[in-house]
Amino acid sequence: MILSVDELQFMYRNKNVLDNIAFSITEGEIVVILGPNGVGKTTLLKCLNRILVPKQGVVKVAGDCISSLEVMEIARRIGYVPQRVETGRLTGFDAVLLGRRPHIGWDITDNDLKIVDAAFSKFMIDHLRLHYIDEMSGGELQMIAIARAFVQEPKILLLDEPTSALDLKNQVEILDKIRNIVTEHNIAAVMTMHDLNTALRYADRFIFLKDRSVHAYGDRSVITEAEIEAVYGLPVSIGELWGVPCVIPQYLCSAIPPDKTDEFSEINPYEKKDGVLI
Repeated sequence: MILSVDELQFMYRNKNVLDNIAFSITEGEIVVILGPNGVGKTTLLKCLNRILVPKQGVVKVAGDCISSLEVMEIARRIGYVPQRVETGRLTGFDAVLLGRRPHIGWDITDNDLKIVDAAFSKFMIDHLRLHYIDEMSGGELQMIAIARAFVQEPKILLLDEPTSALDLKNQVEILDKIRNIVTEHNIAAVMTMHDLNTALRYADRFIFLKDRSVHAYGDRSVITEAEIEAVYGLPVSIGELWGVPCVIPQYLCSAIPPDKTDEFSEINPYEKKDGVLI
């Protein structure tokens, strides 16, 4: 078990935002935090690496209570990629090199440069080394940010909506990279996400937040029509496409031409035709 959370509570001023949060994560897992807007997903993520300090509760990384660790030690164990990456007049190389800061003493070593070089190769972003990050596209900047977190050599990656501003191709490329990192290096990744179908494709476990606490936590078995409706207040149907569950809202009226409403109401959304879901 690489990360454990027990009875975590967080308050903004006098408002209780998170209450009695508890879960644990092992190496090699991707865990996705799900829930409606404003439920506290980003807040929870920031509590895990002490960007925000909980009012009470215990967060442990590799058995050590995070409240007892120095900031640099936390950074050596946890890599964090925020939803909005700050830009500046830095080259891609310099931006990634900043990820070595928790390990750097007085000087940058050959080993530091070797690790950064390896990250550029691994993420296939060598062409961005000398590009300024304030001139990069959203997908390029996100890849630089993940590479920067990777060179920290963390045990855990925390990613806040890593695909929120990306097109479909960039979403797949970035999440494939995260999956490979987690598997190859036997680390854990915790991500916040809104897209249930994307989460189902990549995650091993899921945390549903509702009413300030964990409503459900587990593997794909917790992704049920009843749970989704309870959390989001929206009835859905769940089918399967290429072996992966697929969530479709039942309210499709706005997407259906008025003269086709009767036809669609009679169709099972997961009826197969010639072996293909329709």
